[in-house]
Formats: sequence, structure tokens, C-alpha cells
Amino acid sequence: MASGTTTEHLAQQARLASLHLQSATPAQKSAALHRIHDLLAERRDAVLEANRKDLAIAEKEVAAGRLSNALYKRLDLSTGDKYASLLQGVLDVDKLDDPTGQISLARRLDEGLDLYRVSCPVGVLLIIFEARPEVVVQISCLALKSSNAVILKGGKEAASCNQALFEVIQEALASLGSESGHHDQAGSIPKTAVQLVSSRDEIATLLNMDKYIDLVIPRGSKQLVQYVQGATRIPVLGHADGLCSVYIDATAQAEKATDIVVDSKTNYPAACNSVETLLIHTGALPLLPRIAAALFEKQVHLRVDDQALAALSSAFPAPHPNITSSTPADYDTEFLELVLAVKTVSSLASAIQHINAHGSHHTDVIVTETPASAETFMARVDAAGVYHNASSRFADGFRYGFGAEIGVSTNKTHARGPVGLEGLVIYKYRLYGTGQTAGAYGGDNGKAYLHENIEITKDVKDRFRS
Repeated sequence: MASGTTTEHLAQQARLASLHLQSATPAQKSAALHRIHDLLAERRDAVLEANRKDLAIAEKEVAAGRLSNALYKRLDLSTGDKYASLLQGVLDVDKLDDPTGQISLARRLDEGLDLYRVSCPVGVLLIIFEARPEVVVQISCLALKSSNAVILKGGKEAASCNQALFEVIQEALASLGSESGHHDQAGSIPKTAVQLVSSRDEIATLLNMDKYIDLVIPRGSKQLVQYVQGATRIPVLGHADGLCSVYIDATAQAEKATDIVVDSKTNYPAACNSVETLLIHTGALPLLPRIAAALFEKQVHLRVDDQALAALSSAFPAPHPNITSSTPADYDTEFLELVLAVKTVSSLASAIQHINAHGSHHTDVIVTETPASAETFMARVDAAGVYHNASSRFADGFRYGFGAEIGVSTNKTHARGPVGLEGLVIYKYRLYGTGQTAGAYGGDNGKAYLHENIEITKDVKDRFRS
């Protein structure tokens, strides 16, 4: 943040920017996203150099035991196709339908008195996240597409890369304003629509600014989420844990069960949608050695109860380096590494009971060839995502076709599960009258309401699109 600029002034500027964005057209927002994409591609080397600086510092922190391996893995932006995916994600967001101006209700209260419920942006978002510098780009693009302003606070472990990405976005928005000559006019996208803060003191101050900020989304550790939830009056969208379970039912097919468990655990162990507990029906215990063998090939360590240990003993005589007896705490632990707690259950009901008592309401899976059991599981497990014969790793905004995700919510509010653009809009009621007064309706001699639905034709839809 620039010297001399107060945190409150920054929040005020975000509020003003959000008002500008209310009238930004889809074409203006698309131009902004394309400019961000192009400039990110152009500045790739500089961004990755900043990322390498963060990684060098983080490596020392891991060695000193002050930073987890899970956070270190999330920090690296140079591995595989991560940067290419970041760029493609910008274009994917641009291709999504604009979530604002969508009509969910159209009703004629009386002749010349028409009511519409129309989606609109939340306003100003405060996003607090750890590691994963690509979040700067993902969130900024989702916010702009949905006409929201955003204040970002990343973790100190990604400070250099976060700043580099933020500067690219700022430059992209500023260049559009200067090119068009409309930077200060309503409908433009000022660069203050995306802002970055760096200190904890600023966050503590911003969490008290419900006057300017409409929604807080923390992305990170359980401690971070719980701190935010307890420190603000502003609504919070998020999840504290990703304690996901896979339940192997008695009728599960061996190959299918093995593939799902292995993928759910090892595809990306540090992710919040990675499985942490394997529940297995006593009737499916003969499948456990095969599942365990596949997990051992991926260097997974199992913490098992007595029945599971007995089922594994013939194939893997004790002591086995990847098998230890479980403790009660293991079934309440989000490991975020190649560790999996295994528990035997005697029935579907017991599995559901365990998940609802120990899970985090994120994503839970049943593997079964009995459709009725699957439907019971999916109806009774209290989670944002419930899957039948599919990996827990599908719980992701990109895989859902959202383009990217703002976060994952286990709240029971307007947005739950992986949250994309639809979670960044609310709605307002628009009433168009011709001079009517409420006192003229009702009573013995008052007028009666029509309450007729209005057909939502293309012309009606176009009326509310910028």
C-alpha cells in the first residue's frame, strides 16, 4: 500500500470502485480480462523470478520447521503447467456468462406495477489467503467479471510473487483507462477495483470495516478461518477444514474402489478436497489389501483400527513401515499429506454417523454398486458435496466448469461447495410503477393485486443487461 495511504482510505476507494463497476458493461469487463491475460503472458519471466525468491525463503522456513510442506507445495507457480493454467483460467472466466443482470423472478403486481428480482454484485470483497499466489489472479478476475471490487491479503510466504501479479493487474486496468479516456467516468473499471494489502494490522482494521466491506473470504488454514470468523461482523464465506471421507460399501467393486481411493488421496494430498479418512464396511474388508497395496506404491502411510489391521496382516505382516495403529485423534485430523486414517464400520448408517460427527461438511464419497445405498448416503450426509463412485478431487470450481473458484464454502448460506461467479452475486428487487400507493390496495374497498407472472422473454432479459 502506498505511503501515507490509510487503511480506511483504501477501503473507501474500494467502495467507490465497486459503485463504478455496477455500471460496467460486459464488453468493458471482457476487455479488462483480456488485457490482464496478455500482460501476464508478457511478464511471465518477471513473475516467476519473484516466485523463485519466495520459494528460496520458504525452503529455509520448511527446513527450520516453521512452514509446512503442504504450504510450500502450494506456493510454487513454476511446476508443470501451473502458469499456463493460470493464463487459461483468465480466458475461461471471460467466456463464462455474466452473472449480473440475471432475472430470477418477474411478477406483475398490478397493471403498470411490475416487480423484478435481478442479480447484482455483492459489492466489496476482502479475500485473505495463504501461499498459492495464483489466487491473486483467479480472485481478481472473478471479482471483475461479477462487477465486485476486491481487497486481497496474501501470506508473507508469497509476498514477492503476490506483489508482482498485483502490479501486472494494476497496470492492465490503468492502461485500459488511459487508452479509452474513460478512467474517471461511471461504467469504467478503475485500478482501485483490485487492491493488495500486506500487513496483519491492515487486516485487523479491515475486518472492522463493515461500513465498506460486504463479504470476507478466508482461504487457508483452520486457524486462519477461525480467526477471521471470530474477528468480524462482516459475513464470512469459507471452510475451516477439508476433512473428507471415502466410504467403501459392502457391494463396492474392487478396481473402482481402489482407483477412487488412490486418486482421492494422492492426486494432490495438500488440497482441501483430498481424502483424509477411509471408512470400509466389514463386508468389504477383503478389498482392503488391494487398496493398501496401491496406496503403498504412492508412499501413503495408513493409520488403521484393529479390524483393518487384522485384514491387512496376511498380506502385510507386522511390523510394516506404512501401517500403524490409529488413535481417536486421527479421525479428526486433516493430514494434508500422504497419511490416511482407516476405520471399519458395520453398516451404512454407521458410516453416515461417523462422517456427520467427524467430517468438515466439505466433500464425502460412497463407493457402492447399490443405488439405494448411494441415494441414502447422498441424502443423509451433511456435506457441501456428496459423490457416488467418483473421486473427492472433483470438488473444484474449475472441474465444475466455473472457470475458477473464489473458494470452497461449507456454510449454509447463499453459496456452498466450490464457489464460482454465482457466489459473488446477490439480488435486488426492482419495482416499476406508474404512481401507485400501497394504501390503495387491500381492505373492503381497496384494489386487488394481480400477482401474475411475467414471461421472461429475450427483450425482458436484455432490459437488465448492461
